[in-house]
Amino acid sequence: MFDSPLSASAYEVLQVPPDCDEETLRKAYRLRLRQTHPDTGGDSAQFIQVQRAWELVGTAAARQSYDRGHGFGETPAPEWSGWRPTQTETRDTRPRARSFGQPGGWRRERYLTLIREWAGRGVTLTDPYDPALVRSAPHHIRRLLADALAEEATARIVGDLGMGYTVWHDVDASGRDARPDVKIDHIVLGPSGLYGLLSEDFGGAIKMRRGEIIGDAVSGAPIGDLLARMRTAARAARVKFSGAIVVLPDDDVVQVIDEIGKVRGLPVAVVAQSGLSAVLRRGITGARSMGGNEVFDVRTRLQQTVRFA
Repeated sequence: MFDSPLSASAYEVLQVPPDCDEETLRKAYRLRLRQTHPDTGGDSAQFIQVQRAWELVGTAAARQSYDRGHGFGETPAPEWSGWRPTQTETRDTRPRARSFGQPGGWRRERYLTLIREWAGRGVTLTDPYDPALVRSAPHHIRRLLADALAEEATARIVGDLGMGYTVWHDVDASGRDARPDVKIDHIVLGPSGLYGLLSEDFGGAIKMRRGEIIGDAVSGAPIGDLLARMRTAARAARVKFSGAIVVLPDDDVVQVIDEIGKVRGLPVAVVAQSGLSAVLRRGITGARSMGGNEVFDVRTRLQQTVRFA
């Protein structure tokens, strides 16, 4: 919570300006507790957000640290790098999944292009990930960065599954008419099967209706689009997917693992980031697992046909 470029700030949750005094902040916190408490008709998710916001800015020390790290202070903390590209860790020598492509690469490039255009032509940005700059950018630009971060988070989780898994990131799924925005975020192959993954951050809680994701910040048909793109990739490589997985931030889902059954003939699960590893290890209910020879054959076919966005 509050770490996504789409999240409301602690001050927005408490409904006060960032430069308010301590007494105003304390009164706002008490008021928001009464307004959001489930026993008085409030929303439990909002109630938890209010408590979390107070933890971040409720004391002078905590507030100073929060302001410095999130662009509200005069001098942002130089060590804060929550939205910058993840640096490769060289000290971890554990066997990792085979990985191809750049997770979040297309969206990061698009974000950098649009944030520079929005800031103004001829303006040199010293830091395109400056928290104050990101927070003030239009929603569609912040959404690009949020989704890039979501894809990178999924890549780290899959990488930790070990060398028995192979993952392709940012896979082109546009068919003959190449379009970089028509892609599958991740294709994951392992003993539990072959899965197409969508990594998203809608910036708010989601619900399910008739096999599709809905919510205030959800547009289009995320699951339907993912399945259509998986069909394109499957035809090109002559492989069969075992299932589809939508990966979302933990705060945006009610259940860590929500297996919604078959959609268009394919098992689908909506999974919190914290539950992804377990799902990929055991597979989705109803999905067919793969033996060693079949995994090798599918990996070879995908390697020969996969193009990256």
